[in-house]
Amino acid sequence: MKYLIVGLGNPGSEYAHTRHNIGFKILDALADASNIVFSDSRYGYVAEYKFKARTFILLKPTTYMNLSGKAVNYWLQKEKIPFENLLVLTDDLALPFGTLRLRGKGGDAGHNGLKSIQQVTGRSDYARLRFGIGDEFRPGQQVDYVLAEWTKQEDAELPEKIDTCIEIIKSFGTIGVARTMNQFNKRK
Repeated sequence: MKYLIVGLGNPGSEYAHTRHNIGFKILDALADASNIVFSDSRYGYVAEYKFKARTFILLKPTTYMNLSGKAVNYWLQKEKIPFENLLVLTDDLALPFGTLRLRGKGGDAGHNGLKSIQQVTGRSDYARLRFGIGDEFRPGQQVDYVLAEWTKQEDAELPEKIDTCIEIIKSFGTIGVARTMNQFNKRK
């Protein structure tokens, strides 16, 4: 059984520690904990993670956020992964910092990465793990906020939240989206 786990973000060191790159950060933590390495491949950095007889293709698109759909569609087809085995990790302004919400489908909520995936694939019925980054910005400052680095307090809390995200990824692949939602969406 194969799964495509996509961490949304932007390539480049200037984005590495920004709120918008939480998807990359989660996959980097999973790779580090599993002693696997990403390789530079078509449309993204890719690694293969094996867990309980499942293969997880980890993808960090290098297409920039606004063109994430191109990378997602390519790797779904290349690896022959069923659409229901797609999980996208993304930041979410509508959730308080550190709140994690798994959904089996949904809209793009104004997120350019999700919008691109839906435009290219023509579908919105894919799982997404939304990582709350809060909305502590003034009107018109949204772009600056998502592209800003974490505060010291947020940075201190990230490891625990990222560990939970890794548990969610493993659970998604082993017990499915519905049971994983029941197990994790109740947590703060």
